[in-house]
Amino acid sequence: MTTSMSMGLPGVSLAPGDHICAFYRGSAERDEILVPYLREGLRAGDKCICVTDDPLASDSVRALAIESATDPDLAFGHLQHLYSESSYLLDGFFGIERMIGFWESAVGGAVDREGFGFVRAVGEMTWALSGLPGAEDLLTYESRLNDFLPRYPQVVLCLYDLARFTDGEILVDILRTHPAVLISGQLMDNPWYIEPDVYLNRHPEPTVASPTAVLDAAWAPR
Repeated sequence: MTTSMSMGLPGVSLAPGDHICAFYRGSAERDEILVPYLREGLRAGDKCICVTDDPLASDSVRALAIESATDPDLAFGHLQHLYSESSYLLDGFFGIERMIGFWESAVGGAVDREGFGFVRAVGEMTWALSGLPGAEDLLTYESRLNDFLPRYPQVVLCLYDLARFTDGEILVDILRTHPAVLISGQLMDNPWYIEPDVYLNRHPEPTVASPTAVLDAAWAPR
């Protein structure tokens, strides 16, 4: 599958295999990304797998689930909603292999067993600030996830709240582990992305312009 598809935001298109970091600030901006992304997937007949961390995000997803049960235009897809405690932080810790296995089961099951032609996954990543065991492996996980993306017709959207993620070094590494970045309603190819075999072996990174400009744009008030 190579056809682009709508993300649900004006003028923003997705491509199969996209692994996107979405920067936003606060719950209102998050929902401006999250809800249209899922709604458009349901309308297109995609399987939508959503993992939330903030209870307010859960409320937004539950409202969409109710809407999808009554709106015939949204009845073509299927929404699966989970919480970080039952996925990323199952049993009180984060494990990279376990989480990739979770996506393998969830996405692979949607495609191979349920017959969906496409899967939209989204994870709210603030669980990584919990201090629980394994959370420090966030960036290794994000890099490893890029090797999983080509296995199925899918898109993965990772939500990063700049009101919570304030460490500039971590934000730079978030950019290094995502081939695409969504910021201020614009989706762009990420020139600071580093392939997993390079990033994980800590080889010298490609020489490109500093990511300062995009981070400055992310921090700028809207």
